[in-house]
Amino acid sequence: MVDIGAKDIVARKAVASGEIVLGGDTVEMIKAGSIEKGNVLSTARVAAIMAVKKTPEMIPMCHQIPVTAVDVDLSIADDHVCAVVEVHSLGRTGVEMEALTGVSVALLTVWDMVKSVEKDNTGNYPHTRIRNIKVVEKIKGDQK
Repeated sequence: MVDIGAKDIVARKAVASGEIVLGGDTVEMIKAGSIEKGNVLSTARVAAIMAVKKTPEMIPMCHQIPVTAVDVDLSIADDHVCAVVEVHSLGRTGVEMEALTGVSVALLTVWDMVKSVEKDNTGNYPHTRIRNIKVVEKIKGDQK
């Protein structure tokens, strides 16, 4: 791991986003709350928060950092679900990996929740895909 011991402790923030493309019927079922496994967005929200907190356990060179806040926004469009995860910390290193991990796990959780209705008659997922995972914003210090 990189030595961050000499760095100052400062406020840090990162925002990441991504999308999962789904079939129209699946999107309508999410909206109606009729997915068999349960509430898709609530489950994905909790999964994202858990993933943020567990990032250093999954990504070997990530430092354990004090996460002070996590905000997860999930929205539904015509053919996809969008996840935006914002992570705050007071620490010596950035939180973009935590935000990216939160988005990734939120989208994977959506996939897991809807896979029974997304797969075709051969058991494949011809239209389902996760895309556009990226860091939207990264702030170090008190930048306003």
